[in-house]
Amino acid sequence: MSEKLDPTALSPESLAKLLSVSAKRLITPEQVLEIAEEGNLLSTDGRINLIHYTAFLLERITNNGD
Repeated sequence: MSEKLDPTALSPESLAKLLSVSAKRLITPEQVLEIAEEGNLLSTDGRINLIHYTAFLLERITNNGD
């Protein structure tokens, strides 16, 4: 049975695996955690909301373009 993922509460390890598959390149849990900490995206139990994470990255990319 495959692991059921909750996109609103992913561990840095699970999010890194998901992003690595999507990007077709290695993304480490440490990289995910660094971004999550920068954006203050970690919940009290250390989980990350994928939607908030994605929105933070998009905002960062957009703001770097200005």
